[in-house]
Amino acid sequence: METRKRARLDALTGLRCFAALNIVFFHFSNPQWFGWLAPVVNAGYASVSYFILLSGFVLGYNYCERARNGELDKVRFWKARFTRIYPIYLLSLLLSWRMLSQEYAAHTHGMFWAGVVLTPILLQGWLPSIATFLNTPAWTMSAESFYYFMFPWMARWKRPERIRQQVARMAGVWMLGLIPGALYIAFNPDGIAHPDRWSSGPWLQALKYTPWAHVASFVFGVMLAGLDELVERASPLRLWLGIGGFAGIYCLLAMGPLVPYAIIHDGLLMPLFACIVLGLAGENPLSKALGWRPLVFVGEASYCLYLLHFNLWNIVHDSHVLDWLGLKRFDPWISYALLIAMALGALHFIEKPSQRLLRRWMGTAA
Repeated sequence: METRKRARLDALTGLRCFAALNIVFFHFSNPQWFGWLAPVVNAGYASVSYFILLSGFVLGYNYCERARNGELDKVRFWKARFTRIYPIYLLSLLLSWRMLSQEYAAHTHGMFWAGVVLTPILLQGWLPSIATFLNTPAWTMSAESFYYFMFPWMARWKRPERIRQQVARMAGVWMLGLIPGALYIAFNPDGIAHPDRWSSGPWLQALKYTPWAHVASFVFGVMLAGLDELVERASPLRLWLGIGGFAGIYCLLAMGPLVPYAIIHDGLLMPLFACIVLGLAGENPLSKALGWRPLVFVGEASYCLYLLHFNLWNIVHDSHVLDWLGLKRFDPWISYALLIAMALGALHFIEKPSQRLLRRWMGTAA
């Protein structure tokens, strides 16, 4: 099963570079530093929704045909996914050990110990109050592990025969994905007048961090892989879809608070993300530009950069290494460069060797 691989889609890996950096900027910058790109940075959380959708697409692209042919071994697939995500996930938790005292002060004893138990086994996301326990970005892996568990059954869905039929099905999933945010807007259970990226409340936490709130994005991505099979790689349509997707997302984000946070956080952008993915999965100038080797090189470390960026940022600043080297005046830009360099180091010296070791030990090596 593991030996047959589909053609690489380098442009999608290249875009992962920008998506991961946008999350770093979202957490550790002032969006106004980025001029006309400020709306994109201010909505950096949308990159997480893109990653979830892209995860579904990539798995569908690589595995759905095998699953329909009865060639996908579920246990082998789950082991392969575990070896892919867990080494860096575990590293992110180990590097977050100093957060334990803060977590202890922030939660009841019961919820603190629930976090201690559930976070290492990727289940913390099911309890919104501890979804960001120890390492804030790690909640996504709680969601992704659930989607990986479900994927072998999704992968066996019948291959679509017509573009229109598949688009209609995806439209239905998109509308379902809008329901949680729409209900939040309608009932305002947290009593927040104008929710935004700084808002907090138990229901908003559930909307932002629980696996159920984002499952439609993953399913939409899996279905997008089926649609991708129906469109020629060199079709000019792909280029225009990609350009339209980027333009549409920018226009929506530029509208700022006019677009409710509860639906733009996840759901509303799904069709536009789909246009981008289809565009970059094709053969056109846009995919060539984002398939540039340096972008792909950094994009391959996007998982490390995303999951470790809080840890790495704290290491850089708690060590005062920039002060010692007389480079503080170049911050935060030099910190961003250091985060990229350390993420690349984590990819090549921790993630890949650990993955090879685990795959041999678990019997999933190619």
